[in-house]
Order: sequence, then C-alpha cells, then structure tokens
Amino acid sequence: MVVSYTDCVKLLAFSLFVVAASGFYRNMPLVPFDEGYTHLFGNDNLVVHRDGKSVHLSLDERTGSGFVSHDLYLHGFFSASIKLPADYTAGVVVAFYMSNGDIFEKNHDEIDFEFLGNIRGKDWRIQTNVYGNGSTNIGREERYNLWFDPSDGFHQYSILWTDSQIIFYVDSIPIREFKRTASMGGDFPSKPMSLYATIWDGSDWATNGGKYRVNYKYAPYVTEFSDFILHGCAVDPIEQSSSRCDTTTQGSEESIPTGVSPMQRIKMDNFRTKHMTYSYCYDQIRYKVPPSECVINPLESQRLKVYDPVTFGGSRHRHGKRHHRSRVNRSEANAI
Repeated sequence: MVVSYTDCVKLLAFSLFVVAASGFYRNMPLVPFDEGYTHLFGNDNLVVHRDGKSVHLSLDERTGSGFVSHDLYLHGFFSASIKLPADYTAGVVVAFYMSNGDIFEKNHDEIDFEFLGNIRGKDWRIQTNVYGNGSTNIGREERYNLWFDPSDGFHQYSILWTDSQIIFYVDSIPIREFKRTASMGGDFPSKPMSLYATIWDGSDWATNGGKYRVNYKYAPYVTEFSDFILHGCAVDPIEQSSSRCDTTTQGSEESIPTGVSPMQRIKMDNFRTKHMTYSYCYDQIRYKVPPSECVINPLESQRLKVYDPVTFGGSRHRHGKRHHRSRVNRSEANAI
C-alpha cells in the first residue's frame, strides 16, 4: 500500500509527538548502519565495525570520508552518538547534517550540526545552521562551547524537523529552537532531504578564520558514530508519496509537537546563557538589520559582546573580515 504525501505528514506528526513526550531517543529503534546508510566517499577511510551498529570515519592526507542515508526524508527525528577526534584538531570539520544539494543544486535546503576542531588545549566548538531554498547568502549560524569534552566519549546529537520548527539537541537537551515564520518565505527547509555524516579538511575557515590549519602530523583524525536513529517519512522526491510511513500509528493533526516544554526551555536557556558564543541575529558587521525571524534579546546581546565586541556592536575599531565557510568541500563530498 502506498501512503499519500498528506497522510505521511499526519502520521509522522503524531509519532514525533510521541518522540517529544517520551524522552526522545530512549524509546526509538536503533538502525544498523547498512540498513540506514551507504558509503558516500573516502574509500577505506570509512570502516563499519563488526557489530554493524557503528562506524568510524577518518581524515588523512589523501581524503576525508562520509556516508549518506539510503532514503530521502520529509520531516522526522534524526540522531546519532558521536565521538570526535582528540588532541590537535585545528581545521578539522566533522558534520552531521541533512541536505538535498545533490537534487536541488540551486535551491537546496540544509540543516547542519558542524563540529569545528581546535588547537591543542582548546575545546571543540559546535556550529548549527539552517538553509532553505538556496538561501546561502543568509547564513543562520550559531556557535557554542560544550560542558564536556566531546572527544572523551560518545554523546547524542539530534535534529527534530517538522513543518513549523527545527530543534537541535545535545544529549536530550535542546540547544536551539528555530521556528518557521511567514516572513521567511521559502528560507525554511521544506523539501525532502538525505542525512549525511562527513569528516573533511576545513583549513581555510574552520579555526580562527583559517589561521590554524590541519596538521597531518596528527593524522589520521578519527571520528566514530553509533546509535543511529532515522525516524522520518521516507519520500520519493518525484512522486511526493511514500510507502515507508508507519500506517499502524494512530493520530491526528492536533498531535503535532507544540515545541520545547517548560522544563526543556529552562535547560535550553541555561545552555545558551553559558555556552553560546555567536548568533547571526546579533552580527552587526554582517547584517545592518537582523533577518526578519530574529527576536533580539538585550541580555543575550550583552553576553555575546564579551566574545566579540566588534561583531556584536561594542566597538568601532577595525576588525578583520569574517571568513564565511566555503561550501566547496561539502559539494564535492555530495557529488562523489
């Protein structure tokens, strides 16, 4: 039986409500690597462990590596446990993200978790980003420090994507809530996407705008992935229909998630207060007027000035140009 596109969305909406109400991934089925993903690039730099449930990706002088989901998904809950490389990792980028750039080259959508390496003694940083309909000229990046060492063990990183919001989680704690607004138009991701994971050389931008590059003396850089969750509606991008939705799930449109719970919001606010170091909404060099979806919080604005008083409006002294991420490596990875 083929489930219609509309029914798929309704059924998925209910199941996402169940996800949100039940502690996220704890009650979700884990997907063996070969059932959910396939090799993207990197030849032998991708190794599936014997149990079939985990994989490691490595970056060396020859190449990075990556994998991609078998299916395209329209909305869902997507998650993996990730352990990042240790020691000197400047210029190294590990990405866990959704994209349809291989299908919609000029108007693609994207939802990103990017992990940016650092020099010895400095912590990894997380960057989240959202693109819709090819709106790469409006980067919606946020960057954060973490309260743990992500190279010391596995931690769960998750994306909840519905037709009205995107929520990023670290170990079940929401760190960012991105809501769709009417003024955004097509800038909110709305087309089916695949899920990707990659490790690659981001020397030109990833650490202090390219000041510190990948040092292959410390290669190979190895990142590990396990506990895969692909809980979404697998959609044929041409037919806009699916036979993969769970037709036994009962629910209605009223079951669509309402967002972050009060307790989760407290945790999210605490995280952002302590660990967020950059938000595009407050970048006065990049945007003279904040993008339309931005809601300016004066306290948040003041906190960010501590990290970069020029970018966030605290000084008029000369400031070096902010380096934007080149998408060449990502595009090459998707094309292989």
